[in-house]
Amino acid sequence: MLRTNLSTRPFYNERAVRLVLAGLGAALLALVAYDAVQGMVLSRRVREVSAQSLADETRARDLRASAARLRAGIQTAELERVQAAAAEANALIAQRTFSWTQIFNQIEATLPEGVMLTSLRPEVDDQGLAVTLIVLGREVVDVDRFMERLEADGAFTDVLSTEESVTDDGHYRVTIVGRYSPGGAFRAPDQPARRASVGR
Repeated sequence: MLRTNLSTRPFYNERAVRLVLAGLGAALLALVAYDAVQGMVLSRRVREVSAQSLADETRARDLRASAARLRAGIQTAELERVQAAAAEANALIAQRTFSWTQIFNQIEATLPEGVMLTSLRPEVDDQGLAVTLIVLGREVVDVDRFMERLEADGAFTDVLSTEESVTDDGHYRVTIVGRYSPGGAFRAPDQPARRASVGR
C-alpha cells in the first residue's frame, strides 16, 4: 500500500485567500471612491469660500468708500453751517458796532466844497464792512480830493471809484466803494472842509 505524507506539502485554502483579497480590494476601492468624493466636496467648498471672500472684500471696499463719502459730506455740511453761523454773528456784531452818526461825521469832515453825498450803503461781508457811496461833484478833481481825504482820515481803506457818469445838468455822478473800520483812528483833514450842495 502506497502511503504519502501530506504534511510535507503546503496547504492553501485558495478560496479563502481570494475572498480576503477581494474584500481588501473592495475596501481599497471604497476608500479611493470616498477620498475622491471628499476631494470634490472640499474643492467645491474651497471655491465657494473663495467666491464669498472675494464678494466680502468687494462689499467692504464699497462700504469704506461710502463711509468716506459720508464723512466728507458731513464735514462739508458742518463747515458750511459753522461758516454761516460765523457770518451771522459777525453781521450782528457789525450792526451793534456800526454808528451812522460816526460815519456821517467822518464823511462830512472829509467832504470838500463842490461835492454832495447822495447815497450811503454799508454791507457786511466776510472781510468786514464794505461801504458804497454815491456822490455828485462839480468837477472830477473835487471827487478825487474827497476820496483822498477818506483814506487819509484813517477809517477808510481801499477807496476806489467803480462807476462815473455825467448828469443832465453837467455834474459828475460817481460811485465809490471802500472798506470801513468803525474803530479806525479818525483824523480830520489838515484843511477844514464843509459839505456843499451841488448847484443846479
